[in-house]
Amino acid sequence: MTIRSIKTIAVFCGSNFGASEEFADGARSLGRALGEAEITLVYGGTTKGLMGVVADAVLESGGKAHGVITESLHRRGQSHAGLTMHEIAPTLRSRKERMAELADAFIALPGGIGTIEELMEVWTMNQLSEIDKPVGLLNSAGFFTAFLEFIDHMVTTKFLPAAHRHSISVNSDASALIDQLRRYERVDVPKWL
Repeated sequence: MTIRSIKTIAVFCGSNFGASEEFADGARSLGRALGEAEITLVYGGTTKGLMGVVADAVLESGGKAHGVITESLHRRGQSHAGLTMHEIAPTLRSRKERMAELADAFIALPGGIGTIEELMEVWTMNQLSEIDKPVGLLNSAGFFTAFLEFIDHMVTTKFLPAAHRHSISVNSDASALIDQLRRYERVDVPKWL
C-alpha cells in the first residue's frame, strides 16, 4: 500500500455554526489535527461559522491556513485577517478552481448547499479521472449519515457503481480521517454500469 504525501487539504464547510456544538467541536478537532500534522488548510478564507472555527484551530495549533475568498465576500468584510496566506478570487467558480488546484486532498464538514456542491464536484472530478485527490467526510454528530444513505440509494438504483460508493472516506475522528486519505487507493472501476 502506498502512503500519499498530503501537504494541503481543502476543507469545505458551513459558513454557519449549525444546530449542534458538536459541529464546531469537529471543526476544531480537524483544525488541530491539520496543524499538528503540518498540513496546510486551504479553505474559503472567511471568519464565518465552521469556516472560521477550523481556520482558528489550525492557526492556534501553529499550522498554516490559506484562504481563497471571493471578491464580493472580501468587499463585505468577511476576510479572515489572521491567515498565513490570502487570495481574492473574482468569482465563486474561480475560487473553487483555485482551491482544487492548491489541494492534495479534500475534507467536507457539515454545511449547506455550497459545501455539498463543492464536495460533489471534486468527487465527480475524481470519478472521471480529472484529478487523483482523495475526498473525505468528517461525519460529526452523524451529519452525513442521511447523505450516505442517499448515495447507497444511487447504488441500489444503478446510477452509481458500488466501488465508487467507497471512493470517499468517512470518519467521525479527524486524525483517523486524515490517515484514511493518506492510505486512499484510487478506484479504477468505470462509472458506467
